[in-house]
Order: sequence, then structure tokens, then C-alpha cells
Amino acid sequence: DPYARLLLEALKQSGCTVFNDRHFSCENCDGCVSGGFDAATSQIVLCQNNIRQQSHMNRVVTHELIHAFDHCRAHVDWFKNVKHLACSEIRAANLSGDCTLMNEIARFKFGLKGHHQTCVRDRAIRSILAVRKVSKETAEKAVNEVFDACFNDLEPFGRIPHSKADAKRAYRDFQNRDRYNANL
Repeated sequence: DPYARLLLEALKQSGCTVFNDRHFSCENCDGCVSGGFDAATSQIVLCQNNIRQQSHMNRVVTHELIHAFDHCRAHVDWFKNVKHLACSEIRAANLSGDCTLMNEIARFKFGLKGHHQTCVRDRAIRSILAVRKVSKETAEKAVNEVFDACFNDLEPFGRIPHSKADAKRAYRDFQNRDRYNANL
């Protein structure tokens, strides 16, 4: 998966190498949660009882790898600062493919103008509410306060990958990033 390959390479370049047997865990989870990032252990949990398709698993892995990348590069205070959590959730919804047109159609959510931003905002709020005991108002306020800056933070992709083809181009660009800078 080009999304995961790019994120794994970006993590490695940031000094946070990921090992499959150490940093990934498949478990049964409560409710309809598909996965999570455990900051205390730097481990990605995949909810095997709630993931039924490869494409869904790819999105969950990508979403959680974005959290791992943020944890590595930004030293996120996951437990005390809801704005940090909101920012990572915005980035994960924006960059993981959660809000692609096809996924939104599958959820029976339609819209054109500003729909991607609306989806990212809604999914970030839902994710915060799923992992923290805060009010909906608190989650909405945190998302609104950091939305513009975090929505526009496209690292390590450099663009919003709306498809696997976009993710492949982003991965190629990421691999060549230093090559271009060396010529300056």
C-alpha cells in the first residue's frame, strides 16, 4: 500500500523505525472501533473483529500510522492537550483516505463544495469522542481552533492523496525530496 510505505519510510527518516512484530497488534475490540494508536507503547492496534475488508484495513493502518508519525515528529501530548489530539485526528482524516469521495458515497454522504473539509472535521470530532471522555462541545471547539493549520499540514505526503495513484505520486516525490534539495 503506497500510503503505508510512505509513512513507514517517513517514520524511519524521523528516527522512529517501525517493526511489524513490535509495533502492530491485532486484537478484538469493543464497539465499532477499527483501530487505535497506543502512545504509551507506540503500538498500532488493529481491531480484527471490526475490519472485514483489505481496503478498510489499509485505511485504518494509514490513519494510525499518521498518529505514529505525529507522535514521532511532534511529541504530541495525547492525554492532557485535546488540541494536540484534535490536530492529529484532523491530519489522519485528511490524509488517510477516510474522506475520499467513494468512501463518503458508501456512507451515503453527498456534497460537493467544501465536502472534504466537512468530512475531515466530522471524523476528527468523532475520533476525539471515541478516545477521550470530553463533551461534544469541547471536541468541536478543539477541532475548530486548530483546523486550518492542521488541515494544511500535509507532511509527509506533500498533498492530500485522494487515491492510490495520488499516494504513489506522493511516495515517489517523498523518495526524491532530498535529491532535489541536494541540487540547490
